[in-house]
Amino acid sequence: MSFDETLAERLRPLFQGKYKTTEKKMFGGLAFMVNGHMCCGIVGTNLVVRTGLDAFDHALKRPHTRPMDFTGRPMKGFVYVAPAGYRLGRDLKSWTQLGLDFVLSKPPK
Repeated sequence: MSFDETLAERLRPLFQGKYKTTEKKMFGGLAFMVNGHMCCGIVGTNLVVRTGLDAFDHALKRPHTRPMDFTGRPMKGFVYVAPAGYRLGRDLKSWTQLGLDFVLSKPPK
């Protein structure tokens, strides 16, 4: 599966120079790893956000979201955000911050 390169170009500046970030091919798409933990990614045109369990239910109440079901079974702690949910820059930044809040609470790998 491919990923939305335009979305990747929008995400990169949100991490640049602020965090130890690497990009890794995962889930048939692209993942942004912060301190060795997956923060967010792209599968097709969907943004994937790692919310962790505590923020998962709240994230699913936001528009244009659903549980990540890459394997056919929903994965708790990860949500898909459809393109309409990250169209605006402020929305993309908000989703990215949610992922960062979770991974920055973890010790670096």
